[in-house]
Amino acid sequence: MTKDIILAGVGGQGILSIAACIGMAALEENLHLKQAEVHGMSQRGGAVQSHLRLASTEIASDLIPEGKADLVISVEPMESLRYLPMLKPDGYIVTSMNPFVNIPNYPDMELLLKEIWKQPKYITLDADEIARECGSVKAANMVVLGAASPFLGLSNASLEKAIVAIFGSKGEDVVALNQKAIKAGRDYALAHI
Repeated sequence: MTKDIILAGVGGQGILSIAACIGMAALEENLHLKQAEVHGMSQRGGAVQSHLRLASTEIASDLIPEGKADLVISVEPMESLRYLPMLKPDGYIVTSMNPFVNIPNYPDMELLLKEIWKQPKYITLDADEIARECGSVKAANMVVLGAASPFLGLSNASLEKAIVAIFGSKGEDVVALNQKAIKAGRDYALAHI
């Protein structure tokens, strides 16, 4: 099993929490893991992205070559398009449709979505609304992770254990919220594949 994943978004959207959950779930399943992060100006809404590589055998490099990513997971639609050159021809884009408008000339949402929808494999979802229905819009990143979960090659149980490990110190309510958000995202993706 090998999975090369690009995680993308804007500072403060929870990309690093997604990476931590996937990484802990992979370790739970005795997989090898390499991660390379590039943090933008996160306090100013800069781009944040991470290369995450999972495999059942040793991994030589932490960087994913262009055109080799199995999956682009993004919590912001424009950021998902930024990494299209990294995606395999049969790779999936999983992205929230909720824009983080941090520049004056942010592209028209309709045009952004049309570009995403031209791709052969994608899941687009209103992660903010789904998270709000789960109890807090702050869990939108976990909704996106849930939507990507059918394509990760990791068990739901491993992801749920990762949530407990990462958010356990914040209390049972936070753990339950994040687990509910992952399930809601997964259910959405499975209904829209």
